[in-house]
Amino acid sequence: MATMIVLLGLLISLLVSTDAETILGVCYGRDGDGLPSQQDVVSLYQNNNITKMRILDPDQATLQALKGTNIELIIGVPNDDLQSLNDQGAANTWVKNNIQNYPDVNFIYIAVGNEVDPDPSHGTSQYVNFVLPTMQNVQNAINAAGLGNQIKVSTATYTGLLGNSFPPSDGAFHDDVQGFIGPIIGFLTENNSPMLANIYPYFSDLSNLPYALFTAPGPVVTDNNNGLQYSNLFDAILDAHYAAQARLGGQNVRIVVSESGWPSAGGDAATVENAETYYTNLINHIKGTTGTPAKPGRSIETCLFAMFDESNKPGVESEKHFGIFSPNQQPKYQLSFD
Repeated sequence: MATMIVLLGLLISLLVSTDAETILGVCYGRDGDGLPSQQDVVSLYQNNNITKMRILDPDQATLQALKGTNIELIIGVPNDDLQSLNDQGAANTWVKNNIQNYPDVNFIYIAVGNEVDPDPSHGTSQYVNFVLPTMQNVQNAINAAGLGNQIKVSTATYTGLLGNSFPPSDGAFHDDVQGFIGPIIGFLTENNSPMLANIYPYFSDLSNLPYALFTAPGPVVTDNNNGLQYSNLFDAILDAHYAAQARLGGQNVRIVVSESGWPSAGGDAATVENAETYYTNLINHIKGTTGTPAKPGRSIETCLFAMFDESNKPGVESEKHFGIFSPNQQPKYQLSFD
């Protein structure tokens, strides 16, 4: 009996240790000039004890470099591929080529589409009708491959889908989003999969920098519906997402923060000092495992954005300056991933 108790204790210790090691990751974007090779980038992850990676597309050189590393991988189906994968045969082929052909890569999530939004002004509305069918087809292919318990199929959403986020408990999706996101939430519930959400205080509200940068000395916002107090905007946004999901039957759907970061140049409050403050404090917050006011004690699985500045990325100038490493592989900031 004593031996059994000791072994049980060791198992619990290993499980807790594993969760602590894999809660934090970094997105690896390649839309820049002069970036290191994929093999060098994977080595950079390993040398800095970064144990989780997100890639937006199934880049074969990256998958080759990840073989045998045990780095947890979130792999994306790009928006431009969604329509073609509405065909089950095409989805089967995608899973075979990019998942089954790499049995020694540690896939954990497949993000089917990124920030698809029914709003025509966002530029992704043409993909709306393809997201859920592709998720279903990819799930079928994953199940057929015997990987349904190992790899979860989801999509990456973002705060722009919320029509209301204040106070957090009043979080709700835009009326014209609910018909799109509601069935997706149902799919995630049915398959016990998390929602992936890109959460950026930088793009949400810069009117109170201490609140956005985790440096407020105390509570800034009190949610009058439940009395919960918020000292940082990240938690408030995340809890607004949880509230919005709950309104559509997704109260038990866990959220994984698939992107969060702060630019070092190119916009208001986009400085090296602010970026280092944000990344440092976000990492400390995640490691603290205190959860959010509405979800206390729940770990906040998060991927920082991004490994490198992406000089060729479209959009506003700040979008090009989210890197935490320089192309020469030197760190821009003194961050600890241990």
